Amino acid sequence: MTQAPVSRTIANTFSPPVMEARRWLDGVSFPPNRPLLNLSQAAPVDPPPAALRKAMVAAVAEDDSHIYGPVLGLPSLRAEISTQWTTLYGGDIAPTQVAITSGCNQAFCAAVSTIASAGDAVILPAPWYFNHKMWLDAAGIEARALPCGKGMLPDPDAARALIDDKVKAIVLVTPNNPTGVEYPRGLLDAFMEIAKEHGLALIVDETYRDFHCQSGAPHDLFATRDWPDNLIHLYSFSKVFRLTGHRVGAMVASRERLAEVEKFLDSVTICPNQIGQKAALYGLQHLSQWVAEQRDEILSRRAICEAGFSELEGWNLLGSGAYFAYVEHPFDIPSDEVAKLLVQQQSLLILPGTMFQPVGTDGTAEKQLRIAFANADKEGLREMFKRLKAFRP
Repeated sequence: MTQAPVSRTIANTFSPPVMEARRWLDGVSFPPNRPLLNLSQAAPVDPPPAALRKAMVAAVAEDDSHIYGPVLGLPSLRAEISTQWTTLYGGDIAPTQVAITSGCNQAFCAAVSTIASAGDAVILPAPWYFNHKMWLDAAGIEARALPCGKGMLPDPDAARALIDDKVKAIVLVTPNNPTGVEYPRGLLDAFMEIAKEHGLALIVDETYRDFHCQSGAPHDLFATRDWPDNLIHLYSFSKVFRLTGHRVGAMVASRERLAEVEKFLDSVTICPNQIGQKAALYGLQHLSQWVAEQRDEILSRRAICEAGFSELEGWNLLGSGAYFAYVEHPFDIPSDEVAKLLVQQQSLLILPGTMFQPVGTDGTAEKQLRIAFANADKEGLREMFKRLKAFRP
C-alpha cells in the first residue's frame, strides 16, 4: 500500500522544542523533597486576574461572541490599540493599520507570508525564537542566521553583509526570546535604516514589551511619517494578561500590508477568537495598574537571577530580561545532554541552546541554556540555584 506524501518542507522542519523537552519527563520520578521545577516554557501558568475572568464570563453571555467576527479583528480593540500605541510610541497609528491575530505566532506567520515566498530568505538573529525558524522552514524560506555578538546583540554591519536579492526581511525580537536582552533604541534605528536602504521589511516582535526594565516607549520607530513603508510590529496579549489559551495577538503595519494579511487570515482562522479579543480590550482599558505590578514582580525575579549567576562558579549569564535568563554552562558536554541530565539528577526542566541556533558551527549552541524564570517564584529561583550548584554531570 502506498502512503500519501508528506510535504518536504514540513518533514524537514524540526519538532516543537517544548514538546520534545516535555517528553524528557516520561518515566522520570521526582522525589517528594525535590519536585520538578519547570523552567522550559515562556508562558504564564497562573490564570488571568479575577476581574478579567469576570469580564470574560460576561462576554460569553453576549450573542455576538459566538459568531464570525471581522477577519482583521474587532473594531473596538483595533481602535484601542491605535490610541494607546500612538500615545506610547509618539507616532501616528490609525485603527486601519492594526490587525488582531490568533496569537503573536500567527501574526508572524501572516506577516512573513505577505513578504516572502519559497526560495526567498529572511534574516534571523541567532539564537532565535524557535517558532520563527520553524515557520520559515515549513514555508520553504531560508532563515539566514545573524550570529549575535557582545551582549547578545545583533550587529547591523554583519546584517548588511548577509543581504542579497533573496533577502526580503529582517526579524528582531525585543525584549528577546530566548536571551531576554532588550535592544537599545540606537540599534533598532540602525536596523530600520538598513530596511529602508534595501527596501526590506523590518519585523519587530515585542511580545514581552510590558516587562521591559525601562519606562516609556522602548523605541521611536513609529515617530517618522514613513514608518509604514518598512516596519511591521508584532504584539501578544498572551503574556501580559495571561491569555495564552485564548490566542490573541496583534500586528501594526501599513494598510496595504494588512489587505494582504487579511487574505492569509481568512484562509487560516477566518477571524480571531471573540472572547479573547474582548478580554484583551478589557485588559487594555482597566488593568494598567495590575500590569505594572506584574512587571515589578518579573523584574524582581530577574534581579534574583542576575545575583544568583554572579555567585555561581563556572556559569556565565549572557543575557537576562522579560521572562528569560540565557546562560553558558561550564561542562564539557553539549547543552542538550546537560538539559536532559538536569531533569534526571536535579528535577530541573530547562531548554538547551541547541534548540535556538545552528548546531556544530562555532560551538556556542552546545554551551548555552535558556531558563524561563517567570514561572518560578522567588523561593523557586533560589531552589534552582541550589540545584545548579549541586549538579555534576
